Amino acid sequence: MIKIRREVGVRMIDINDVQLAKERIEKYVKHTPLLRANALDEILGCNVYLKPETLQTTGSFKIRGATNKILSLTKEEKEKGIIASSSGNHGLGVAYASNMLGVKATLVLPENAPKAKVNGAKKLGANVILHGFDSIERYKKLYEIQDKEGYTLVHSYDDPQLICGQGTIGIEIIDDLKDVDTVVVPLGGGGLLAGVALAVKQLNKDVRVIGVEPENIPRYSQSRKQGHPVEVPMAATVADGLMITKTGENTYPIINQYVDEIVTVADEFIYKALNLLLFKEHVLVEPSAAIGIAALLEGSFKVAKDEKVCFVLTGGNIDPDNLVEFIKRLDF
Repeated sequence: MIKIRREVGVRMIDINDVQLAKERIEKYVKHTPLLRANALDEILGCNVYLKPETLQTTGSFKIRGATNKILSLTKEEKEKGIIASSSGNHGLGVAYASNMLGVKATLVLPENAPKAKVNGAKKLGANVILHGFDSIERYKKLYEIQDKEGYTLVHSYDDPQLICGQGTIGIEIIDDLKDVDTVVVPLGGGGLLAGVALAVKQLNKDVRVIGVEPENIPRYSQSRKQGHPVEVPMAATVADGLMITKTGENTYPIINQYVDEIVTVADEFIYKALNLLLFKEHVLVEPSAAIGIAALLEGSFKVAKDEKVCFVLTGGNIDPDNLVEFIKRLDF
């Protein structure tokens, strides 16, 4: 099996790095509001707040980390260009940020990537290369191109500058709700959870931070149980944005230090959470974004009636055909 290269090495970051990222990107990304979701209080058993990263220009939080990473590059690195591999929100974030900042971007996408995503990336000026059908094949091609052209890799989750960019969400939550009790974050590769947890805990150590991952791909849950990073087999889940099988070298130590609980959730509760967000709060999200609320519905963690709980809604880029199928499954 081809392994992901250690592009940046393991480096711990702190709140000063996240504050710097906030200053860098604030004129390029939205400070998304906190929404008070009163209609969900009785159902979930707490005071519910939503952090809708669905409102970002690209429909996802990924633009934060991509923008911070690109802005942190040297002049020479920017002139040479960047490279990334993702057929989802990260790829769109990289394409948008690079176009906005005038940096040449190359995206290595799977051959079966949706045409809409391929065309969207091309419209944003990215050079799109279709290769293979899984991440191993794509990264092999990516490294081949990188060695030849000297591009800088913008990793989808395991880069310190990317983690800092995602962590700006944590600063915004504390700024907007100083007495928040619990912050719940979807957990894929871990870049978002690592950044948010670090920011929240260093600003207020008493806030509880919970990460939620799919029941079928419990890489961080298993890592915590075994006391070291592990890799688990790939499996199916409706939360397609969280389908990562291994922990990150940079994300793992941060998550291990700052995250209070890591829990898992079954797909059936993700469908129920989509139902609540769409029809109770009129918020359109992709399945991965609903996983935090799904975990509370399943009873994966406990809350008190007067507890202020903030759920990070990571993105809203859901395929229309999939949305129709999800709605057909809903149990009213």
